[in-house]
Amino acid sequence: MPKFVVQKHYASHLHYDFRLEMDGVLKSWAVPKGIPTKEGVKHLAVQVEDHELSYADFEGVIPEGHYGAGKVEIWDKGIYELESKKDWKIVFILHGKRLKGRYTILKFKKAGANQWLIFKAKEKSRKIKIICI
Repeated sequence: MPKFVVQKHYASHLHYDFRLEMDGVLKSWAVPKGIPTKEGVKHLAVQVEDHELSYADFEGVIPEGHYGAGKVEIWDKGIYELESKKDWKIVFILHGKRLKGRYTILKFKKAGANQWLIFKAKEKSRKIKIICI
């Protein structure tokens, strides 16, 4: 199962880095207000450059003078199930310690090339088939 991580990043402005393991890298977004935990709440997510997979375990301080200087701590991590992926929309189910459930990250076309929205999506009802013998 692919991994996800949310890193709390005390850079020039406090934000959260949301990362999904995909295509051999960590696809990454900076989320100023954090990852929503309730349905109906949408937060801006600015796509940034992909990171190496090893960055999923990084906690520490990025020194002054380097890109992203400041303290980084892991806020949540776990695995996820990819439900669907298009160029403009990714739907997935998070299995973390804090974040659980179905999420969508959706390109916010009117705002710019790297602007996305992230939100907790409604759970799909799963039909259970019972077979009597």
